[in-house]
Amino acid sequence: MEELFQLYYECSEVSTDTRKITKNSFFIALRGENFDGNKYADQAIEKGAKYAIVDDESVANGKTKFHVNNSLHFLQKLAQYHRNTFSIPVIAITGTNGKTTTKELTAAVLNKKFNILFTEGNLNNHIGVPLTLLQLNKNHDLAIIEMGASKLGDIKELTDIANPTHGIITNIGHAHIEGFGSPENIVKTKTELYSAIKENKGLLFYNSDDSVLANKLPASCPTQTYGTTGTADIIGEILELSPMLSFQWKTGTYMSPQINTQIIGKYNFYNMLAAICIGNHFEVKQNDINTALAEYKPSNNRSQLEKTSYNTVILDAYNANPTSVKSALENFAEISSENKLFVLGDMLELGENTNQYHQEVIQLAKSLNLQGVFVGNIYSSLAKVNDILAFDSTETAKDFFATALPKDNLILLKGSRGIGLEKLIEIL
Repeated sequence: MEELFQLYYECSEVSTDTRKITKNSFFIALRGENFDGNKYADQAIEKGAKYAIVDDESVANGKTKFHVNNSLHFLQKLAQYHRNTFSIPVIAITGTNGKTTTKELTAAVLNKKFNILFTEGNLNNHIGVPLTLLQLNKNHDLAIIEMGASKLGDIKELTDIANPTHGIITNIGHAHIEGFGSPENIVKTKTELYSAIKENKGLLFYNSDDSVLANKLPASCPTQTYGTTGTADIIGEILELSPMLSFQWKTGTYMSPQINTQIIGKYNFYNMLAAICIGNHFEVKQNDINTALAEYKPSNNRSQLEKTSYNTVILDAYNANPTSVKSALENFAEISSENKLFVLGDMLELGENTNQYHQEVIQLAKSLNLQGVFVGNIYSSLAKVNDILAFDSTETAKDFFATALPKDNLILLKGSRGIGLEKLIEIL
């Protein structure tokens, strides 16, 4: 297999999508539920790929198209081989909530000192992680690799490929329970990162305020901590939520000025502290850390503040699970604004306890005295018994707002990506 690995180094980049083939690229034909990349190997070569890796023997010719038993496994092994040719730090980031934001914040901080490679968007799975690692080159000082999981063993698979030297779990909550089978399996899978870092004799960053994470730390593994108490290496304090987060932090004798961020939510406070902790460990100047955090502006429907013609909208509609929705509601309740309205979309992939988790969110919203509407089939099925206003789809909700448009409100949009709440921005 190593002979085939060497073919990669004759090429400019790896590609798994013939729509994005560039001249002299290395095409790997992957299979999925609704596609078979082997069928496009010839097209890849015609478009300029130098070589193609296929797992359909009838497609291979031994000259430009080479057969392997499993193209996905080849991609992963190639990425592992390539990563291990570098001795730079590789920081792995996982967690139920906040991993993408923490990755973006950490990248912003470390960019002040280093040339870094970091995961683009949320390419954090068994395909995205290898593709990211294959972008490593001699100019990179370190890499930040985001790792997602939807079933038991996913993090171990990704750490085997990435061989991280440093790691952080942002938190552990309830998401993708359908795939994991139980909350216990979520904990077991996420903490596979801790096992990998210990095995690699690396260092862990962790939130010392989080008892779940603290109790799962492996013995005799070096750590750097962040939190709100005097025992942490990085100690932070929230100063304001208006709705943007303002805070300050200290370490040793250093106390930062007030950092006024462009990010919303008490729940993002710990993501900020995580980035500070990592930056401080890698000796980024404190003023540079502060500047990076103040300059960071979220995107991709994650904790964005959008001003419309009629309202101010907190757009947080990329993902939703019980933990993140409860945090969003509690944060929303703390924001002082005369007129507030929430729009909550269904939380998907929660398995057999789906109704229970949605019921808990409804009760929390009521206990916080928040006004709002619910969107999706799950909330709609619970509407009558809970006396709530619910719509079965975003389109139906849009029709409602067309006739009852709120004005001068602060509006929270929070739901799973599949619900598409961001479409409501057009009318709100």
